[in-house]
Amino acid sequence: MADHSHNGNQHGTPEAFEVRVLRQDGPGQASYWERHRVSYEPDMNVISVLQRIAANPVTADGKRVTPVAWDCNCLEEVCGACTMLVNGRVRQSCSALVDQLSEPIVLTPMAKFPVVRDLIVDRSRMFEDLKKIRGWVPIQGTYDLGPGPRIAPAAQEVAYTLSTCMTCGCCVDACPNVNAGTKFIGPAAISQARLFNLHPTGASNATERLETLMEPGGISECGNAQNCVEVCPKEIPLTTSIGAMGRQVTMHAFRKLFST
Repeated sequence: MADHSHNGNQHGTPEAFEVRVLRQDGPGQASYWERHRVSYEPDMNVISVLQRIAANPVTADGKRVTPVAWDCNCLEEVCGACTMLVNGRVRQSCSALVDQLSEPIVLTPMAKFPVVRDLIVDRSRMFEDLKKIRGWVPIQGTYDLGPGPRIAPAAQEVAYTLSTCMTCGCCVDACPNVNAGTKFIGPAAISQARLFNLHPTGASNATERLETLMEPGGISECGNAQNCVEVCPKEIPLTTSIGAMGRQVTMHAFRKLFST
């Protein structure tokens, strides 16, 4: 990105920068590129860039088009809704600052999820995978069960870090083992299995989670590329989780072998 510190030329006109968006009008339709020019403002992020395009949906060559569609919600890197590829890197667009990006700014949808429209993708597979690993703590009824088991502070710290997962899809999109030729469940679900196995009550379903991770598409299909931990916006130690769950799965497999 050019230096925007002067924010304007001698006539006071704000300088503009180029944005290239890979668009798609609907599921299964052909994608196409579109160029826009956006006037620079201080402290812009990619969401504000898309808002400017939506307010005046005219391409760089003057053609009026439909506004670009994208997802966002919290705008503070908590919800995970605004994930897309920004200049080729999968990340949250709310925390992608224009001043830190090279020009042109290239926006594309995540590659491992079905495109709904433009930059919006369907992340349903991640939520289905959370169902597979039983990503919840079971309770019986809604009445007061009293205080739960005590959890050591060290375990609490580990669990808190794992609980910050936004199901944003960054790790899944960056993983080379998640592709059309595999059923790999992906790093996020494996890490969530570790989180709920750590919980004293959640551990009651540990066997079912380990059985899921032993199935086709489970932990054995991780190729240890470590892309996931590089792109996680919450800096969750995903490779540590994969290693921990690999050991749990191995021990579970031995117990099954010698108990029959």
